[in-house]
Amino acid sequence: MTVEIDGLELTGYFPGVAGKIIEEHAIYYNENWGFDISFETQVGKELSEFLMRFQKSRDGFWAATMSGEFAGSIAIDGSQENKQDSRLRWFIVDSRFQNRSIGKVLLRESIEFCRKAGHKRVYLWTFKGLDAARCLYEQEGFKLCETREARQWGKDIIEQMFELYL
Repeated sequence: MTVEIDGLELTGYFPGVAGKIIEEHAIYYNENWGFDISFETQVGKELSEFLMRFQKSRDGFWAATMSGEFAGSIAIDGSQENKQDSRLRWFIVDSRFQNRSIGKVLLRESIEFCRKAGHKRVYLWTFKGLDAARCLYEQEGFKLCETREARQWGKDIIEQMFELYL
C-alpha cells in the first residue's frame, strides 16, 4: 500500500521504520516534556508487539515520508477487548515536517481505515499540553471523554482520553 499526496508518500511497514518511530517519540518527548527512558522502552515494546500481531483486516499502520525521509506515523490497533473499538497509536510528525498538513493526512487516512474495517469507535490516550494534536483530533470530531492525573515516564501528567464514534 503506497499513497502519494503532494510529495508526501504514505506506506506501510518498511525495514527500519519501527526504529525511526521509537527514536522520534523518544527524542521529541524527552526534549519537550522531559520524559525518561521508561517512555522510550514502552514505545519500543508496545510498537514491536503490535507489529508482530498485526492483522490487515483490523489493524492499520502508516509511515509518512517526504523526499525519502521519515516524516511521521500513525497506527490503528484493532485488537481491543471490545471488537468494535480501535485504538489510535504512535501518531507523530517529525518537527522538520510539521505545519505541512501531514498530521491531518495521517489522521484522516486512519479514520477512513476504521470506517472501512467496521470499527465503531476510535479512541486514543494522550496528555494535557499537546495542543496542536488536540486541535487535529477535535477537527476530526474526537471528544475528550476522560482525564486523570498520573505519574508516568518520570513526570506528573494529566492523561486524556479522546474518542470518536463512527
